[in-house]
Amino acid sequence: MTDVHVVGVGMTRFGKHPDSDAADLGAEALHGAVADAGIDPRLIEAAYCGHVFQGMVTGQRILAQVGLAGLPLANVENACSSGATAIREASLAIRAGENDVVIAIGTEHLTSKFSGALTPDPSDPEAAVGATMPGVYAMRARRYMEEFGMTREQLALIPVKNKRNAAQNPLAHFRKEITVEDVLASRPIADPLRLHDCSPVTDGAAAVIVMSDKAAKKYANGRGIRLAASTLRTGSVDVEPTSMTYEPLTWKTAKEAYEKAGIGPEDVDFAEVHDCFSIAEVLRVEGLGLFEQGQYPWAVERGEADINGRLPINPSGGLIGKGHPLGGTGVAQVVELVRQLRGEAGSRQIEGARIGVAHCRGGKAVGIEGAACTVQILVR
Repeated sequence: MTDVHVVGVGMTRFGKHPDSDAADLGAEALHGAVADAGIDPRLIEAAYCGHVFQGMVTGQRILAQVGLAGLPLANVENACSSGATAIREASLAIRAGENDVVIAIGTEHLTSKFSGALTPDPSDPEAAVGATMPGVYAMRARRYMEEFGMTREQLALIPVKNKRNAAQNPLAHFRKEITVEDVLASRPIADPLRLHDCSPVTDGAAAVIVMSDKAAKKYANGRGIRLAASTLRTGSVDVEPTSMTYEPLTWKTAKEAYEKAGIGPEDVDFAEVHDCFSIAEVLRVEGLGLFEQGQYPWAVERGEADINGRLPINPSGGLIGKGHPLGGTGVAQVVELVRQLRGEAGSRQIEGARIGVAHCRGGKAVGIEGAACTVQILVR
């Protein structure tokens, strides 16, 4: 079975794009990935497009804009993991021998769909009594404080770190550094979470071109980065209350990825994780096995998760700093991994990075732990 290599990456600026739609943004990202790969776009044999709220045939509209209409294409919806799932489908097509060159696109124009928090499905009885995403993560933060003694100031250090990283990322939604005092003074959302603890409503797109061994040898010019694992799981049925401070779904997905890549969490050099809220970063890096449970806030306080720290987390700025255009998020995480592993991340470059992990998790459904979780491992 062939290995899969990420050969080209492209990404729009994340933020507000009132003069573009999701197809425009996807086309821009696709053009960027083709230019980065340095290939004739006619080499692309198939496409997958991840998005959530953009309506029917968004991927087909993107391909039509760039002159690639007619390719086999599947639109993928899997909550916040939509773009990451598109990458997994593209990699499976290559591993199965169906294709040698495939593009995965993630796109979303959220500002034309929402002006505030995402609204839950009207049929969700938990959401009807207030268990919306901000409310759920606020409860998880409170429980973590109770179990492990994390302070509100320690939690605030996560958006401070991520927006400091985003300030060095020219494609990030936010380009301004903040302080702990700024976090604590920002507008309350769901106690103890405040505005700076939450990812924003963002427009944006990203794209990656993946190739088989055969194609990469011919076209990559040594710039390909191996996609060592791409795993996807959904949450199991809750037969008893799920822990508020540990994510079995994240660990099961990561464990499968580590096994496929032939590594352990101790081998990881840096990670992009799904920090939709500040407490989510805590839960996910511990769920990935990158830090011991109950210890991550103190590690952040010591600078261990900084770009020049022992194990950098979210060097791109994460969802809190870079932005969170749902379908675009999982692909953008892989774009960051590739640029870091190539040594192309500029002032936020992690020295000596060889193995990177991208974790994306999204959605909720009544009676299960989580809707979708993906873990991608890239190796230089």
